[in-house]
Amino acid sequence: MKAVLMTSPGTPEVLQIQQVADPIIENNREILVRLKAAGVNPIDTKLRTRGTFYPDKMPAILGCDGAGIVEAIGKNVEKFQVGDEVYFCNSGIGATPGNYAELAVVDERFVAQKPSSLSFVEAAAAPLVLITAWESLYDRGKLQPGRKVLIHGGAGGVGHIAIQLAKLQGAEVATTISSEEKADFVKSLGTDLAIFKHEDFVEAILDWTNGEGVDLAFDTVGGKVFYDTIPAVKVYGDLVTILEPNYSLGNLKIARQRNLRIGLELMLTPMMKGLMEAQEDQAKILQQCGRLFDQEKLKIYVNRTFALDDAIEAHRILEAGSMVGKIVLTI
Repeated sequence: MKAVLMTSPGTPEVLQIQQVADPIIENNREILVRLKAAGVNPIDTKLRTRGTFYPDKMPAILGCDGAGIVEAIGKNVEKFQVGDEVYFCNSGIGATPGNYAELAVVDERFVAQKPSSLSFVEAAAAPLVLITAWESLYDRGKLQPGRKVLIHGGAGGVGHIAIQLAKLQGAEVATTISSEEKADFVKSLGTDLAIFKHEDFVEAILDWTNGEGVDLAFDTVGGKVFYDTIPAVKVYGDLVTILEPNYSLGNLKIARQRNLRIGLELMLTPMMKGLMEAQEDQAKILQQCGRLFDQEKLKIYVNRTFALDDAIEAHRILEAGSMVGKIVLTI
């Protein structure tokens, strides 16, 4: 099959199109998927730059998100048949081949039926951001109806899904954005308050909440933003981040004084640690979101698509930042 191989850590140029052996089913619960599209996520560019979690297994095929058609099944597969359309988040972190390729082998327990209302491109854009936003808001943040939420980077891949999931839960949503175009975009998703990057978002949030702060803040940006967000969260509130806090940029003194609950979200943990039950739970999230897509209660925005051969350019565009929605490789 044709695949994009990461030959060594480095710039986008380390991604090279090559012919490699087709993957084969080795476990009776595995399925072989003919991939139609693969999502491109920030984790891909980070792993490409610094190296995968498994540096001894090189070259590597990146790409956690995939969507395609089942081409063959193991003898004990229960959920899928040849010809089924599926989507999933699996592999791509170095241990096993990812989805920048024409074929992928996946355990059926980590896979969901592709929503019928989504194209393969849209489906491939969705899994990682769906699971990240769902776990951050519902599992880490314990979001309840009527709460007020601040979502940083609401026009981004995770952010634009988080806005929709928060609204579906009956929350009021504020989000930070950097342009009029993005303001229009997040408002179309139901955002109640859009705060521009040049504004003091803490002041805006305190005005919006009568001085109390939000019940839950969700940080998709990281760095200093994480620490700057603390005074915008109400006493006994929640602050969830998908980035590792940089301890040289601040401290948690005010967070402690406000009795905040800090949540750290890394949706890759079940895959990295081989937690079968947790990976099955993530597939269930995809199943539930699939119903929301088909009921037109949730939508995924794909900004740009690139052919598999153009993975280098896809990485360059993503690393340039300010991306609205998602980038997808078509296969």
